[in-house]
Amino acid sequence: MAKRKAPNDTNVMAQNKKARHDYQILETYEAGLVLTGTEIKSIRDRRINLQDGFAQIRNGEAWLMNVHISEYAQGNQFNHDPLRNRKLLLHKKEIGKLVGATQDKGITIVPLRVYIKNGVAKVLLGVAKGKHEYDKRETIKKRDQDRQIARALKHY
Repeated sequence: MAKRKAPNDTNVMAQNKKARHDYQILETYEAGLVLTGTEIKSIRDRRINLQDGFAQIRNGEAWLMNVHISEYAQGNQFNHDPLRNRKLLLHKKEIGKLVGATQDKGITIVPLRVYIKNGVAKVLLGVAKGKHEYDKRETIKKRDQDRQIARALKHY
């Protein structure tokens, strides 16, 4: 799969930093979101939480589950349900790849970030494999070593 250009930081509405700590990201996909009017307004206000979210494939369609988008403050009685399941817009080939990837044990699909691209809300999905505790310690150790090397090289 081709590398995708990362969205610039000004357009990122929410990020799931814990996902990179808890999971090893194997592959990423960009998907559109089917939203209501009050949901996109809440996302633009950065009132979205990806912490416990995941994606699931049901009946050939991709769904974003357990993502909390707060109710819009100026919304009326027709405001949205904060925890409703939202449909993801992906090509059939991409959905097929996701189905094949999730057949393996320990593989899941997690949302990494939500951002605005050309006026449309997009979600960056990661095909992820859970890390063990010793893998997390190894990652932290490697990051500390890289920082020490960078500090040492800075003086030369």
